[in-house]
Parts: sequence; C-alpha cells; structure tokens
Amino acid sequence: MAEVQQRGEDQIQPGSPVGIKRVPVGADIYNQAVTFLYEEATLLDQIRLQEWAARLDTDLIYTVPLRHTRTQSELSASIVRTVQHYHDDYRSIMGRVLRLSGKSAWAEDPPSRTRRLVTNVFVEETANPDEYVVTSYLLLTRSRFKDHHVDIISGERRDVLRMREDGFKLARREVIIDQAVLGTPNLAVFL
Repeated sequence: MAEVQQRGEDQIQPGSPVGIKRVPVGADIYNQAVTFLYEEATLLDQIRLQEWAARLDTDLIYTVPLRHTRTQSELSASIVRTVQHYHDDYRSIMGRVLRLSGKSAWAEDPPSRTRRLVTNVFVEETANPDEYVVTSYLLLTRSRFKDHHVDIISGERRDVLRMREDGFKLARREVIIDQAVLGTPNLAVFL
C-alpha cells in the first residue's frame, strides 16, 4: 500500500488503478482472490460471523466514506473521507462481531436476510509480493421482518488481501457506496 500512500489515499476515485500491475483474469492468484470474495459473501449472508472474522488480518482498517452528489466538474469531491459511515479497525470489528453474535444485537434481531453479489473483480500486484489490491463491485440486498420492501446498497470495494500460510486475510477495505442517501434504516451489516 506504499504506492497508495504516496499518491494520497484520499485522492483515489472509484475505478482508478492503484497497484503496480494487473493480474490477468484466470491466473491462479486471481482465482484465489475471487474465491476469497465469494466465500466471504457466503459467510456474511449465512451470518457465520465468527468464521468471517477468522479471515481478517489483525491490522485491518475498514472504512466506508460518505458520498455527496456533485457536478461533473466537482466529481473528485464526491467522496468525503473525513466523515464516514464506518471507520473501524480489527478490534472494533471484533467487538461488532461479538455484539451481533450475542443477544444484545437489537438492530439485527431478527437478523436481516441479505444477499451479496460480488462482480467486476480486478486484482493488482503491489510492491509487497504478499499483498494484492482487489477491486470489486458489490450489490447488497437486505430484507427484514415480513415487509415487502428490500434495501439495496451498491458500491465499489477496494480491498488489500494479504497472503498468509492459511490463505488470504483481509487487511484493508474501503467501500465507496453509490448512494448519497442510504435507503436502509441502519448499517448493522458488513459490506
């Protein structure tokens, strides 16, 4: 992520390349990254939070900045990283996992029914041979109770996956949500 720091993380826009070189679609490391994302989506949709948490690296930073609607000439100012929906580290994520797994998670009791669709995956090499920047699109649907209404959240995720002995670990995640106004009562689910 050193190259990200040099360019200024706050200047990165959705779709912009970050890594050194793109990994070809179908390459072994690409397939491993896509498999990680698909398995992660399944674990979260099935509310297997402890198993999901085991895939997080201990220096994890997980952010979801605000989105503002701007004119074409001000498009680079549409992502506001100084105010965020989430700005969590490993410890705070583990606290959320513990709370959501217990009896005090009133915002998620009964739990949401979610479906995470992960697409448009690109994997890029970084200066660190064990780290990869993985960009993907996320479409999350969420329904609760007997209501016919379905919440939809879409966005781009920019992850840093770090290869460990037991496979990839999620070290960084930034989710750039498409909506400036969220159509969901809370963000008690992980994106």
